[in-house]
Amino acid sequence: MDNSNNEKNEFQLVNTNNTSEDKDFNNSNNNYNFQNKFFKHKGKIKRGLVSYVIVGLICSIVAGTASTAATLYYLPNSNFFKNTPLYQNLKQGSGSTATSTNYINASTVSAKGSLTVAQIAQKVGPAVVGVSTTGIAQNDYGFAEKQEGMGSGIIINSEGYILTNFHVINGAQQVKVILNDKKEVSAKIVNYDQNMDLAIVKVTDSSVKMPAVAELGSSEALQVGDPVVAIGNPLGKELLGSVTTGVISAKNREIQESSNGPKQTFLQTDAAINAGNSGGALVNSQGQVIGINTAKINGSGVEGLGFAIPMDSIKPKIDNLLKPILKIGISCRDISSDVAKQNNVPEGVAVLQVEEFSPAEKAGLQTGDIITKFDGKSVKSVDSMNTIKSKHKPGDEISLEVYRDGSTKSLKLKLSE
Repeated sequence: MDNSNNEKNEFQLVNTNNTSEDKDFNNSNNNYNFQNKFFKHKGKIKRGLVSYVIVGLICSIVAGTASTAATLYYLPNSNFFKNTPLYQNLKQGSGSTATSTNYINASTVSAKGSLTVAQIAQKVGPAVVGVSTTGIAQNDYGFAEKQEGMGSGIIINSEGYILTNFHVINGAQQVKVILNDKKEVSAKIVNYDQNMDLAIVKVTDSSVKMPAVAELGSSEALQVGDPVVAIGNPLGKELLGSVTTGVISAKNREIQESSNGPKQTFLQTDAAINAGNSGGALVNSQGQVIGINTAKINGSGVEGLGFAIPMDSIKPKIDNLLKPILKIGISCRDISSDVAKQNNVPEGVAVLQVEEFSPAEKAGLQTGDIITKFDGKSVKSVDSMNTIKSKHKPGDEISLEVYRDGSTKSLKLKLSE
């Protein structure tokens, strides 16, 4: 890649927007400013540093942790927003399966020889669904507005559990799943792992029959040059179930969010991956899903640089992701020391929205509150709140201290699933 053009290269998480659902929408993504300024940061290339971009609006964290700043802009030829840029170092790296068969079909294919692309599409295509999200985000003028997003997902069992990317459902207040026959059904977020960019959603109507269940293969068994097929929904509902082909370009590509941040290893492929493909399947020649399509490098003179989370790094996470997380029911953002000083408010977690009938609403939390203590401990970020919350169980009562209209109030909140 010519460094002279690097300022135009972007690393994209390939959904077409996102939001999240009736979960504990604790938001630490995106900069928040009480003066209603919308922070925008343009990615620039430095030596040894590549500029990346998230495709999709991260409008609120689903009980997530802090992330980098993002710039919002419209995705060309669609109505979806995308989020840029995420600074990360891209460098070449050196180079246990789920235990509950009730939850996931992870058996090994014993077929002799490879399937054709058409056979792969017939086998896996029905198990790849659209994941449509709706949520609330702040626009350029500081006003809250409805945002819609679209990504992909993979049916992993007959009970309607669907594997996707966290950034697909991040911030969503409503989630729908679009099956291969274009039927839309309601779904809910079950759990997620933000660091791994993974999430599980579940179809809520138990009468809906899943059209297919994906078979999970081994990414470790892959070799560079092996053929692969990408299946997903590029650019939205209109291109549902698109199939593209390519090869494994490299294994163990490491992407690091910052110099001291966590690294994540990806498969690299030249199969065409576009906005809306996030959460879709990367499939081997036996028709097994060996990765989740997640990101691409996009820019002038750049082609065929797509990335997928390897299945062997996903499998150990699945059992935990199938367990519901504890719910609070708020959309919120961190209040940094700088923002706190500018607005003469304390550091903490600002509540942007409270879900109806949620534990937060029942506790008396209101939009505009700043949570300064959670379970009796000072909190300055959603991450710290989640760390405390993770030590509790459904039904536990949490004491809150919030700043509201210049004074401090004490509240009690009961956690639920």
